[in-house]
Formats: sequence, C-alpha cells, structure tokens
Amino acid sequence: MRELLDKIESRQRLVRETAEQLRERIARLAEQLAAAEDTLKRLEITRETILALATETGTEPPEALPPGYRAILAVIEASEEGLRAKDVCHAIGLAPEPRHIEGTRARLKRLVSRGILTEPEPGLFTLTNPTPAALT
Repeated sequence: MRELLDKIESRQRLVRETAEQLRERIARLAEQLAAAEDTLKRLEITRETILALATETGTEPPEALPPGYRAILAVIEASEEGLRAKDVCHAIGLAPEPRHIEGTRARLKRLVSRGILTEPEPGLFTLTNPTPAALT
C-alpha cells in the first residue's frame, strides 16, 4: 500500500510542477496580449486622428498599399541607386521569370503613376524625392 501512496505523491508533485509552469506561461501570454491590445488601441487612435485631420483639411486620406507593393517599396527604399524590375524580383524572392518580371514592372509603373516612385530612365525605378516646397 505504501508503494501506491508514494506513486500518487510523485504524480501529484509532477502535476503541481506542470500546473505552475502553465500558470507562468499564461501570465507571460497575458502580458503579451495586454501589450498587443495596447498597441492596437494606439494604432486605432492614430488612424482615427489622421482621418479626422484629413477631413478637416479637405485632403484625401492616404490609401493603404497591398503587401506586394509594400515589399517592393521596402526594397527600393533600401537601395541607394535605382532598381530594375528584375532586380526587385530577386530582392523580394521571386524567380526572374518573364511573368514575374512583367508583373513587378506593372506594379512599379503603378507606383510611378501614383507619384511614389520615379522612372529617371526607362526601366530604372527610384523613390520620388520630395521637393523643398513639398516639405513645408
């Protein structure tokens, strides 16, 4: 009988330790959740403020770019010189196949038409440099 009671005590210790580890993990996750919710709340307030200011000044709020365009912009921003569509494909992990290059070129051209990028020479794309008048 004593052997059975020892096994039960051993299992109780193991389950207590597991329960304590789980409580610690839950506490860490609760902290991470609170931080994420706080960040989300601040971002929502920032967005609402920008939209309210845009409405007050009569300007259109900035349009969000899809993820593919953001990846392209990140590559262009990191480049000190302009990039070509094939270079952008390599940088964002697309195979340099004609379909990918042409799709990327179309996106680059759309960014040029929106005034986000410029094409100083055919096929070479760079960020638009703001003029001093635009900064005021």
